Amino acid sequence: MSDILIRPAVRCDLPRLTEIYNHYVIHTPVTFDIEPYTVEKRAAWFDQFGASGRHRLLVAEESGSVLGYVGTMRFRPKAAYETTVETTIYCAQEAIGKGLGSRLYSALFEALKDEDINRIVAGYTLPNDASAALHQRCGFKPVGIYTEVGRKFGRYWDVQWTERPLKLA
Repeated sequence: MSDILIRPAVRCDLPRLTEIYNHYVIHTPVTFDIEPYTVEKRAAWFDQFGASGRHRLLVAEESGSVLGYVGTMRFRPKAAYETTVETTIYCAQEAIGKGLGSRLYSALFEALKDEDINRIVAGYTLPNDASAALHQRCGFKPVGIYTEVGRKFGRYWDVQWTERPLKLA
Protein backbone atom coordinates (compact mmCIF):
# COMPACT_ATOMS: atom_id res chain seq x y z
CA MET A 1 0.00 0.00 0.00
CA SER A 2 2.95 2.32 -0.51
CA ASP A 3 1.55 3.74 -3.77
CA ILE A 4 -1.63 5.11 -2.23
CA LEU A 5 -2.85 8.47 -3.50
CA ILE A 6 -5.20 10.35 -1.16
CA ARG A 7 -7.17 13.02 -2.97
CA PRO A 8 -10.47 14.88 -2.88
CA ALA A 9 -13.40 12.75 -4.04
CA VAL A 10 -14.95 13.53 -7.39
CA ARG A 11 -18.38 12.63 -8.75
CA CYS A 12 -17.06 9.72 -10.84
CA ASP A 13 -15.93 8.06 -7.55
CA LEU A 14 -19.53 7.78 -6.40
CA PRO A 15 -20.25 4.28 -7.80
CA ARG A 16 -17.22 2.83 -6.00
CA LEU A 17 -17.98 4.76 -2.78
CA THR A 18 -21.51 3.37 -2.90
CA GLU A 19 -20.19 -0.14 -3.47
CA ILE A 20 -17.82 0.11 -0.48
CA TYR A 21 -20.57 1.49 1.77
CA ASN A 22 -23.18 -1.05 0.64
CA HIS A 23 -20.97 -3.92 1.77
CA TYR A 24 -21.31 -2.60 5.32
CA VAL A 25 -25.03 -1.99 4.93
CA ILE A 26 -25.66 -5.58 3.81
CA HIS A 27 -23.18 -7.53 5.93
CA THR A 28 -22.45 -5.62 9.14
CA PRO A 29 -24.02 -3.53 11.90
CA VAL A 30 -21.40 -0.76 11.56
CA THR A 31 -23.93 1.39 9.76
CA PHE A 32 -27.56 1.47 10.75
CA ASP A 33 -28.75 1.79 7.17
CA ILE A 34 -30.80 -1.30 6.38
CA GLU A 35 -31.22 -1.15 2.60
CA PRO A 36 -28.36 -0.77 0.11
CA TYR A 37 -28.13 2.50 -1.80
CA THR A 38 -28.26 3.09 -5.51
CA VAL A 39 -25.70 5.51 -6.87
CA GLU A 40 -28.54 7.94 -7.63
CA LYS A 41 -29.82 7.87 -4.05
CA ARG A 42 -26.30 8.27 -2.65
CA ALA A 43 -25.77 11.46 -4.70
CA ALA A 44 -27.44 13.70 -2.07
CA TRP A 45 -24.96 12.39 0.52
CA PHE A 46 -22.06 13.12 -1.84
CA ASP A 47 -23.31 16.65 -2.55
CA GLN A 48 -22.87 17.77 1.08
CA PHE A 49 -19.09 17.77 0.66
CA GLY A 50 -17.00 20.54 -0.85
CA ALA A 51 -13.51 21.11 -2.22
CA SER A 52 -12.95 23.57 0.62
CA GLY A 53 -14.54 24.36 3.94
CA ARG A 54 -15.39 22.17 6.91
CA HIS A 55 -17.16 19.40 5.03
CA ARG A 56 -14.71 17.44 2.90
CA LEU A 57 -14.53 13.98 1.36
CA LEU A 58 -11.22 12.32 0.53
CA VAL A 59 -10.57 8.99 -1.16
CA ALA A 60 -7.61 6.64 -1.09
CA GLU A 61 -6.73 5.28 -4.49
CA GLU A 62 -4.23 2.65 -5.57
CA SER A 63 -3.60 1.84 -9.24
CA GLY A 64 -6.78 3.68 -10.21
CA SER A 65 -9.00 1.81 -7.74
CA VAL A 66 -10.63 3.57 -4.78
CA LEU A 67 -9.95 1.58 -1.60
CA GLY A 68 -11.60 3.80 0.99
CA TYR A 69 -12.86 7.21 1.97
CA VAL A 70 -13.02 9.63 4.87
CA GLY A 71 -15.05 12.77 5.32
CA THR A 72 -16.45 15.36 7.65
CA MET A 73 -20.11 16.31 7.73
CA ARG A 74 -22.32 18.70 9.62
CA PHE A 75 -22.77 17.45 13.19
CA ARG A 76 -26.10 19.11 13.94
CA PRO A 77 -28.09 21.76 12.05
CA LYS A 78 -28.11 24.48 14.75
CA ALA A 79 -25.68 27.35 14.16
CA ALA A 80 -23.82 26.96 17.46
CA TYR A 81 -22.63 23.51 16.30
CA GLU A 82 -20.94 24.88 13.14
CA THR A 83 -17.40 24.38 14.48
CA THR A 84 -18.06 20.70 15.28
CA VAL A 85 -17.96 18.14 12.48
CA GLU A 86 -18.75 14.43 12.41
CA THR A 87 -16.57 11.97 10.54
CA THR A 88 -17.33 9.08 8.24
CA ILE A 89 -14.70 6.52 7.25
CA TYR A 90 -14.99 3.26 5.32
CA CYS A 91 -12.44 0.98 3.68
CA ALA A 92 -12.95 -1.68 1.05
CA GLN A 93 -12.67 -5.21 2.38
CA GLU A 94 -9.38 -5.84 0.60
CA ALA A 95 -7.83 -2.80 2.33
CA ILE A 96 -8.78 -3.60 5.93
CA GLY A 97 -5.92 -4.03 8.38
CA LYS A 98 -3.31 -2.36 6.18
CA GLY A 99 -3.18 1.07 7.85
CA LEU A 100 -5.38 2.80 5.31
CA GLY A 101 -7.77 4.24 7.91
CA SER A 102 -4.93 6.00 9.75
CA ARG A 103 -3.59 7.39 6.49
CA LEU A 104 -7.02 8.66 5.49
CA TYR A 105 -7.58 10.36 8.85
CA SER A 106 -4.11 11.95 8.75
CA ALA A 107 -4.79 13.36 5.29
CA LEU A 108 -8.19 14.64 6.38
CA PHE A 109 -6.82 16.42 9.45
CA GLU A 110 -4.11 17.99 7.28
CA ALA A 111 -6.69 19.14 4.70
CA LEU A 112 -8.79 20.72 7.46
CA LYS A 113 -5.94 22.29 9.46
CA ASP A 114 -6.83 25.88 8.52
CA GLU A 115 -10.60 25.49 8.90
CA ASP A 116 -12.60 26.93 11.80
CA ILE A 117 -13.18 23.55 13.47
CA ASN A 118 -13.04 23.07 17.23
CA ARG A 119 -14.18 19.45 17.64
CA ILE A 120 -14.33 16.38 15.47
CA VAL A 121 -16.70 13.65 16.64
CA ALA A 122 -17.00 10.03 15.57
CA GLY A 123 -19.38 7.27 16.51
CA TYR A 124 -19.04 3.58 15.90
CA THR A 125 -21.16 0.53 16.62
CA LEU A 126 -20.04 -1.76 19.43
CA PRO A 127 -18.38 -4.15 19.46
CA ASN A 128 -15.85 -3.00 16.87
CA ASP A 129 -12.27 -3.47 18.02
CA ALA A 130 -10.77 -2.29 14.73
CA SER A 131 -12.69 0.99 14.74
CA ALA A 132 -11.94 1.53 18.43
CA ALA A 133 -8.22 1.05 17.80
CA LEU A 134 -8.26 3.31 14.72
CA HIS A 135 -9.98 6.15 16.54
CA GLN A 136 -7.69 5.84 19.55
CA ARG A 137 -4.59 5.91 17.29
CA CYS A 138 -5.96 9.03 15.62
CA GLY A 139 -6.41 10.94 18.87
CA PHE A 140 -10.11 10.42 19.52
CA LYS A 141 -11.14 10.02 23.18
CA PRO A 142 -14.28 8.16 24.28
CA VAL A 143 -16.99 10.46 25.61
CA GLY A 144 -19.95 8.13 26.04
CA ILE A 145 -21.98 5.19 24.87
CA TYR A 146 -25.54 5.34 23.62
CA THR A 147 -26.97 1.94 24.51
CA GLU A 148 -29.26 -0.04 22.23
CA VAL A 149 -29.92 2.89 19.89
CA GLY A 150 -29.89 0.93 16.63
CA ARG A 151 -31.78 -2.22 15.68
CA LYS A 152 -30.36 -4.31 12.88
CA PHE A 153 -30.16 -8.04 12.17
CA GLY A 154 -32.78 -8.69 14.83
CA ARG A 155 -30.90 -7.17 17.75
CA TYR A 156 -30.04 -3.84 19.35
CA TRP A 157 -26.59 -2.25 19.09
CA ASP A 158 -24.72 0.31 21.18
CA VAL A 159 -22.76 3.25 19.74
CA GLN A 160 -19.51 4.54 21.22
CA TRP A 161 -19.04 8.28 20.75
CA THR A 162 -15.59 9.82 20.61
CA GLU A 163 -14.14 13.27 20.04
CA ARG A 164 -10.89 15.08 19.42
CA PRO A 165 -9.90 18.65 18.78
CA LEU A 166 -8.80 19.36 15.21
CA LYS A 167 -5.41 20.40 16.51
CA LEU A 168 -4.05 18.01 19.11
CA ALA A 169 -1.98 19.58 21.89
